[in-house]
Amino acid sequence: MRRQKTPDIVIRRLVLYLRALENIDNTDKESIISSYELSERAGVSATQLRKDLAMFGEFGKQGVGYNVNRLREEIREVLNLHRTYRLGLIGAGGLGMALARYNNRRYQTEDSYPFQLMAIFDNDPAKIGREADGVPIYDVKELSDQISALGLQLIIISVPVSVAQAVANICVAAGIKAILCFAPTKLNVPPDVRIHYSDLGLELRHLVYYI
Repeated sequence: MRRQKTPDIVIRRLVLYLRALENIDNTDKESIISSYELSERAGVSATQLRKDLAMFGEFGKQGVGYNVNRLREEIREVLNLHRTYRLGLIGAGGLGMALARYNNRRYQTEDSYPFQLMAIFDNDPAKIGREADGVPIYDVKELSDQISALGLQLIIISVPVSVAQAVANICVAAGIKAILCFAPTKLNVPPDVRIHYSDLGLELRHLVYYI
């Protein structure tokens, strides 16, 4: 219930705190970080950081700071990152393959990275039946069946706008509740399905205004 009531902006900041903690190269299990130093690394105020963390418990000591390893694990627990998730990717084009390589490299080299890419889907006969970085490429017509057979929990969509809604519909009908969409379009999904967007073109258009 607490997770459902937590504002999304707080969850987004927790992800930033976790990234900052993961970027700290420490071997000392008793290593301590102050709220000020962590807030600087995460790009927020120390007051905001302390307020966010207080929503989930007491993780540090006033005047002392936070144990880096303990806080890292506590935030992972809050974010549901303490177990492995089975991931599917739709679209074996240039972007899709880059995403697959990035995800596989992190999964293979980082013990705490929880996203295992289980399957890639495409409609190109030249790619179907092959593997990319050891991950099988299936015909997108098998999407619904393989979501069930492989127990996929999250889906990345990296397909042209013209088919993005259609594949999203298949995913939703097959029980998927979390989608990351790289297609530059807004998808219509039921209220109980969480969808996040990543649009390189949109971000560059936003950024260039400030040049």
